Amino acid sequence: MEIITLQPIVALVAGILILIIPRLLSYIVALYLIFIGLTGLFPDLIAQLTSGSVS
Repeated sequence: MEIITLQPIVALVAGILILIIPRLLSYIVALYLIFIGLTGLFPDLIAQLTSGSVS
């Protein structure tokens, strides 16, 4: 699965969880921002992990 496909799915799940449990808002936003930041900083690492060829 590519990061371009994964980011909207993560956002959708986060939005649903915020609607169900509003007190989780700060944790969900923090985890989402960390995830987006890491995928932005290390796109090659994510691509290697998903292809299964880590060198």
